[in-house]
Amino acid sequence: MTARPRGVTIRRDAGLYGYERALRRHGLGPVAGVDEAGRGACAGPLVAAAAILPEGRSGVVPGLADSKLLTARARERAYDEVLRRALAWSVVVVEPGDCDRMGMHVANVEALRRAVARLTIAPSYVLSDGFAVDGLRAPSLAVWKGDRVAGCVAAASVIAKVTRDRIMTAHHEEHPAYRFDVHKGYITPLHEERLTAHGPSVLHRWCFVNVRRAAAARSLESPPARPAPPA
Repeated sequence: MTARPRGVTIRRDAGLYGYERALRRHGLGPVAGVDEAGRGACAGPLVAAAAILPEGRSGVVPGLADSKLLTARARERAYDEVLRRALAWSVVVVEPGDCDRMGMHVANVEALRRAVARLTIAPSYVLSDGFAVDGLRAPSLAVWKGDRVAGCVAAASVIAKVTRDRIMTAHHEEHPAYRFDVHKGYITPLHEERLTAHGPSVLHRWCFVNVRRAAAARSLESPPARPAPPA
């Protein structure tokens, strides 16, 4: 992580695209945003995304905001607009077993790093949401609530969230008893009820205490066998 470049200031009323405009004025474009979805979920994959929006009016995405503040329908609309307008975007999916193997923080940072590396346009600067992402090939800045104050981070947030929600909805067809289509793997009363009733599935992360507790209640000592990835 690097500090904010010398001379770059962002006014509080600069709006959602103020960070990108300020960085570009100092020759630090293109600017990429990176964010994740599913870090706090106890089931399903971790999904990271990165995005670079164009300058000017074409980079102003109608309805764009932090994905957590949008309804599902509004996120889908924003997702379509982001993909249509973005100069480059990428997605990285980290499966539950890899989250368990690496631990959530390491898996999160690695996913964010890989998402930036997969962009087809190399950014000159990277903005991340909340905490630093080490090992990037460009200078970067961690922005507090970045998905609410930086357009490119909000765009990455929407991509990650919509991608993950679609994955979890598809998993509901395979594991309907858990209602992944409703809670998307996050720890909710409904999810806890189904987890207690049925025990951990192949999608659950054993690095979470509630999953291990549900497993212990059924005398399970290791995760259920996960299907081999497609060849």
